[in-house]
Amino acid sequence: MKKMIFLWLLMSVYVCSSAQKITVLDQKDKTPLVGANIIGGYPATVVTTNDKGEADISAFSADDMIQISSIGYERVVVDHDEISANNFTVYMSRDGISLDHVVISATRQTQSSEDIPFRISTISAQQVALQNPQTAADLLGVSGEVFIQKSQQGGGSPMIRGFSTNRLLYTVDGVRMNTAIFRSGNLQNVISLDPFATEQTEVFFGPGSVIYGSDAIGGVMSFQTLTPQFSGKKDVLSTGNALARYSSANNERTGHFDVNLGWKKFASVTSFSYFNYGDLRMGTKGPSEYKRPFYVQTIDGVDRVVANDDPLVQVPSGYQQTNMMQKFRYAPSKHVDIQYGFHYSQTSDYSRYDRHIRLRRGTPRSAEWYYGPQVWMMNNLSITHKASSGIYDIATVRLAHQLFKESRVDRDFNDVERRTREETVNAYSANIDLTKKLGNKGQHNLYYGAEVVANDISSIGANEDITTGQVNAGPARYPKSTWSSYALYATYQHHFSKKVTVQGGARYNQYVIDATFDTTFYPFPYSKANLNKGALTGSLGMVYHPAKTWSISANVATGFRSPNIDDIGKVFDSEPGSVVVPNPNLSAEYAYNAEVGIAKIFGKRLKVDVTGYYTLLDNALVRRDFILNGQDSIVYDGELSQVQAIQNAAVSRVYGLQAGIELKLYEGFTFYSKFNYQKGEEELDNGTTSPSRHAAPWFGVSRLSYTNKKLTIEANVIYNGERSFDDMPEEEKGKDYLYAVDANGNPYAPGWYTLNLKALYSLSENLKVSAGLENITDQRYRPYSSGIAAAGRNFILSLRAGF
Repeated sequence: MKKMIFLWLLMSVYVCSSAQKITVLDQKDKTPLVGANIIGGYPATVVTTNDKGEADISAFSADDMIQISSIGYERVVVDHDEISANNFTVYMSRDGISLDHVVISATRQTQSSEDIPFRISTISAQQVALQNPQTAADLLGVSGEVFIQKSQQGGGSPMIRGFSTNRLLYTVDGVRMNTAIFRSGNLQNVISLDPFATEQTEVFFGPGSVIYGSDAIGGVMSFQTLTPQFSGKKDVLSTGNALARYSSANNERTGHFDVNLGWKKFASVTSFSYFNYGDLRMGTKGPSEYKRPFYVQTIDGVDRVVANDDPLVQVPSGYQQTNMMQKFRYAPSKHVDIQYGFHYSQTSDYSRYDRHIRLRRGTPRSAEWYYGPQVWMMNNLSITHKASSGIYDIATVRLAHQLFKESRVDRDFNDVERRTREETVNAYSANIDLTKKLGNKGQHNLYYGAEVVANDISSIGANEDITTGQVNAGPARYPKSTWSSYALYATYQHHFSKKVTVQGGARYNQYVIDATFDTTFYPFPYSKANLNKGALTGSLGMVYHPAKTWSISANVATGFRSPNIDDIGKVFDSEPGSVVVPNPNLSAEYAYNAEVGIAKIFGKRLKVDVTGYYTLLDNALVRRDFILNGQDSIVYDGELSQVQAIQNAAVSRVYGLQAGIELKLYEGFTFYSKFNYQKGEEELDNGTTSPSRHAAPWFGVSRLSYTNKKLTIEANVIYNGERSFDDMPEEEKGKDYLYAVDANGNPYAPGWYTLNLKALYSLSENLKVSAGLENITDQRYRPYSSGIAAAGRNFILSLRAGF
């Protein structure tokens, strides 16, 4: 009898534990939905389905309403009894269109997008699997709402709403990636991220300084990496992927694997990727100015101009990269979730291609110009606690350390001196983000928190005589310095009714800079710089739903960017004949933004959305002519150069619109399109205005896709408008080596388009093949402001095995 009771108890435990696992399937073809978000309860609990469409819902109470959402599917809301009645299987329909999806970037906590007065674009793992982007920069471009500039193949500098570089913010698993040496020139730090280890990417448009602080002026790019998944029962959950990919335009060879091991309370995910890119081949049809007829090669110690056997191959542009990630997750109870993540990325040396195509008196200006290995490492510990009373319902603490290493190496043509400038940044951050429901009906929500960030910057310079091998100390790019930020923020959200939600917030930020200048090489009139100033920002927005199929939002927000070490202390040659020197007398720049968005669903098959915005940037930090020790010119690297410095000396304006359309056709067909128009102008030194450098010409993407049980196939067109010479920013007009030549002999950026075909086919439940033919018509084009031409006709093939 005792044995029977014991067996019954054992079976009961097994049934109960098994019953906590839900499976989410496509309603039509019964295939598992990967990455579907399941949210329920309060404080809100969110879990994500794995490669088998499964997720553990043991954290949800029996009386919780559970909301299930996945991009491209109609949202499902069910209770525990309904799930149980259907054997813990939920089917989702592709036929519907929803205004709602789950987002994190708006407040660092899980929210429904229908309650947020800001535009947020989400890039899912399913989209990434089909589009097969080569880098994290290309991943952002998948959205059709982020313009990507490249100075070399190992790069990718996003432009959002007329802003770029250090006026945009990157976060990885909620941790700020921007450092105090993020510059106003084009950045390539985003390539340190691994697109294969990215679970979901969100782009928050407009100022996000209330939540994220400095730099969040044009937008925030939030990357969520793979989350370790629990088993939801006593058995070990073992899942993973292995992938191999080839790309013809640059002879790419990529390998990746990730493995998830999950128990009931402990889980681990391991990821590794290796990327090998050869020199990039451009298209055959387009401006001849983009061709690469020659390159520099050092033969027997002498620099020689060598004819390129194939002028369509951009020599030198190839590089390699390795990414590793290890994450652990432990949930001792349903109230506590602890995660630790280790990330490491390292590139090989990679050439800055746009510096290799510059000429000086008819010969190449540079014999060498490359970035040394770009290293990024992050240790990130996050602890989330859920409580039913007290000062918070959800509290998340994040403690992180990041290490950044980068260097620049250059040598002029037939010059024996090779110059190396190397920078190391140790970035420390601590965040606490809290959520509290005020009242009993969930009408009032408070999001608040604090942040401390500290950057320690070291920089060295070396000059090497390549004939003798002698190395001497050289001027460093940056002073020995620290940059710190201390902040408090609060955001309040009030649901006046099911139709009206208002959200407002404020943040106070104190930033502190201490820098010590080395006057050995340059006679600066100062040896130290100290800043200790504050910035106050705020936002106020409203969402109105006249009906379930209507959404109208409006918001006003301010953003700021505090001066960093790159602004205050950098010495570099911005262009031939100009040198930028330190300026310690700087203040924060402020952005003032207003926008209105409208989204409407017609029937169950057509969705249209439009957002219009206007942003004013005041007290802008810009490069202007400067006086150093009473002189407007100094000798820099052997050349008499105009002295310039970063100064609070301008006002700039950007306005534009973002529009989208999604049409669910019959029998698995979907049409989707995004269009972006932005216009910007910035004040010049003489009081006149010039088109803004980072306001890209209009651009967009249109896609027609078909999906059935095993196959997803998509035809798309990507397009970009022309930037004529008259509409060219003044500083770009001097970079004629980047652009095509118009009928009057002036530089301009021609418009372009590409036709592309992508397909994803399931050979079996665990084996998928992805193929693509990009730039089918073999166009030769160079995206605006880029220094390297894009890939010509490109065949991509990848094979993914899941287990």
